[in-house]
Amino acid sequence: MIKKILIANRGEIALRIMRSCREMGIKSVAVFSEADRTAMHVRYADEAYFIGPAASSESYLNIGKIIDTAIKCKADAIHPGYGFLSENAKFSARCEKEGIIFIGPRPFAIETMGDKLTARKSMIEAGVPVVPGTKGEIRDEKEAMRMMEEIGLPLMVKASAGGGGKGMRLVKEEKEFIPALNMAKSEARNAFGNDAVYIEKYIESPHHIEFQILADQHGNVIHLFERECSVQRRHQKVVEETPSPIMTPEVRKEMGEKAVAAAKAVDYQGAGTVEFIVDDKLNYYFLEMNTRLQVEHPITERVVGVDLVKEMVRIAQGEKLSYKQEDLFQHGHAIEVRIYAEDPDENFMPSPGVIRHLTEPLGLGVRHDGYVYEGYEIPMDYDPMISKLIVWGNTREEAISRLKRALYNYKITGVKTSIKFLERILDVPDFVEGKYNTHFIEKNADILMTPKKSVGEFEDIAVIAASFDFLSKVESLKDCKPKHVLGNNWKDFGRKKAVLRF
Repeated sequence: MIKKILIANRGEIALRIMRSCREMGIKSVAVFSEADRTAMHVRYADEAYFIGPAASSESYLNIGKIIDTAIKCKADAIHPGYGFLSENAKFSARCEKEGIIFIGPRPFAIETMGDKLTARKSMIEAGVPVVPGTKGEIRDEKEAMRMMEEIGLPLMVKASAGGGGKGMRLVKEEKEFIPALNMAKSEARNAFGNDAVYIEKYIESPHHIEFQILADQHGNVIHLFERECSVQRRHQKVVEETPSPIMTPEVRKEMGEKAVAAAKAVDYQGAGTVEFIVDDKLNYYFLEMNTRLQVEHPITERVVGVDLVKEMVRIAQGEKLSYKQEDLFQHGHAIEVRIYAEDPDENFMPSPGVIRHLTEPLGLGVRHDGYVYEGYEIPMDYDPMISKLIVWGNTREEAISRLKRALYNYKITGVKTSIKFLERILDVPDFVEGKYNTHFIEKNADILMTPKKSVGEFEDIAVIAASFDFLSKVESLKDCKPKHVLGNNWKDFGRKKAVLRF
């Protein structure tokens, strides 16, 4: 049985994993870089170890240091969270070699699904629909032109390795094709050290829908339904919800079965996500598989009632799945938004700095996965996401209303955040009606990128003005007698204060 887990990560995901460890009676071990000495995950863990400079290449991505630390503290297992080494097959293999349990899939599954071309081939063999496109790497321009004519425009050029929108180009006209191909190869080479690219048909009005799966070491695989992730900016998710507003029970069942088939095709173990691209007619195609825990996993936990981290730990120590497919169903509706330390009104410029004031949203149906606190300085060295806000309601309408209330109550000063931008999203008719796709932000840019004064902002201005007025009165009344303060001057102050509030 696992008694101690080293979390090879930082921020909110490290904290989230540690909370489940504490509930299971398992000791948690934090690792931290120079930039994270005062981070909350370091404070919360049972043990914490320094692993290097702020640069992730010398700390959170340094396999040797993390393995040495795990051996030093006698950890039974390592949980990689998401990002950093979570989808690194070499890391998984090294853990296996050192006799440390890797809480995630085996190296073969990571390697197979980590390369999009290999994944496409595996899915075709497993009977999972894929987007029409090339079966292998594009090796020269002549072959590329031939495949372009065969597939037809518009099409996507995609890097075989990596993700996050890097090495991807949309081509709508023939003259754009070769330049886009070369740009994608160059970007892929710089980002992943691998310039292999392929092309596939571009799906008009695409929806990004993913299925959460769990698989144990005994061949049992289940899915925990879908998440709609179509509100994206530069291929990065901004808002996620479940159930998907466009899904039907029939398509949900069919896609769930294909997600399970995809996991079985690579002998998957642990938690993972099978991602699909879906058109307006609900035709769906395999996109990729994330061989790790997803950022947006909390909305699945809230709607299905399963702690995914606990299940990952149980699977890693050889237990069978705690649930069967027929045991699972969706209850209510959940939405997650990502809060970033960035300025949406300045092209989303990162906004590192010191948190001066923090009021976390509370109340019925609200979950806040964050890691910052008052006085904490957000480092410039890592992703600017500082928290995730998750809400649940009996209906989608109630969930949206609850999210609006939670965002209104969420106060952070000292740095710029994306909170106001998220509030604008919730007011766009396309989102309210559930009629949106991956073009949502681009389509509604005029609304989303226009700063709008909220009631809360006007209230803040009134409070500041009243405070200044009060201080000026206190200064002017220093030498007055107490009865004079309670006389006409006090009444005058009250009237002026009321005018300022108006």
